[in-house]
Amino acid sequence: MGVLKIILTILFILICIALVVLVLMQEGKSAGLGAISGAAETYWGKNKGRSMEGLLVKLTKIVAVCFMLVAVILNLSIF
Repeated sequence: MGVLKIILTILFILICIALVVLVLMQEGKSAGLGAISGAAETYWGKNKGRSMEGLLVKLTKIVAVCFMLVAVILNLSIF
């Protein structure tokens, strides 16, 4: 079981690094003063799910779920 815990710990560290990188790559949610007048509603704003930003959001959600699962597995007292 010691080898499995080492592998899971290394996987956990890699997931942590990936999560930090994904969060830092995303743009901020504030649209600035253009949002007040409605100027922020552009083509890219409407199609965010198909853009790179949408992909980053989806990947962040997936990596965050993996982070939580590995954290729970590492905290179980079966090792």
